[in-house]
Amino acid sequence: MAILEAQSIIKQYRQYDTVVTAVNRASLKVEDGEFIAIIGSSGSGKSTFLHVMAGLIRPNYGHVLIRNNDITKMSPDELNRFRGQFMGMVFQKHNLIPQFTALENIMIPTVMLNKDEYHFEEHLKKLITTLKLSDRLNHLPSELSGGQQQRVAIARAMINRPQVLFADEPTGNLDRANADEVLDLLLQTRELIGQTIIMVTHDLSIAEKADRIFRMDNGELRLYRDRDGRYMDIK
Repeated sequence: MAILEAQSIIKQYRQYDTVVTAVNRASLKVEDGEFIAIIGSSGSGKSTFLHVMAGLIRPNYGHVLIRNNDITKMSPDELNRFRGQFMGMVFQKHNLIPQFTALENIMIPTVMLNKDEYHFEEHLKKLITTLKLSDRLNHLPSELSGGQQQRVAIARAMINRPQVLFADEPTGNLDRANADEVLDLLLQTRELIGQTIIMVTHDLSIAEKADRIFRMDNGELRLYRDRDGRYMDIK
């Protein structure tokens, strides 16, 4: 069963007198619990497409359906509530609030949904144990390593048990060892929650762990490797 379906997405930007098409009629259907990786060179449109699917950017044309809910037709308030309940986002640069402790950063989504923290207590314990954050919860972001900051960002994205987790180059600022560890932890927490992951990455070794790989080129999306491990002849 498809949990997400992006239909003929077009996203254009105006640069002076020129219209740039960042995403050109990209379509994608993602099954419940699937791990999808999107690869491509810088400027290929992969992050823009991800942000459209995550509801962070409105497309010029096309629709994004999550659990048959068309997020492209929602008002900003409706979309914010829907994103808080069903979607999580991990960014490359963490986007942690510097004045908040690790724990306070993790709990931000629960505050935005006006839910009491005790509803998340057991889930929080599992997350911080899996992500190895138990002894860092009272530290500020400036007191954490890059890998630890990314773990906090992952915990924040997962605290509301999102059905779909979007990740935009989540290991892009990390060295090889930390990148592999963060990916492994991301997959462990995926098993913990049983969620769908859609990840943009430039790292093919990370993409290889996905169920399917898609490639973005000049705004166009094509299947690169299918569920059976077969590679497509992309020209």
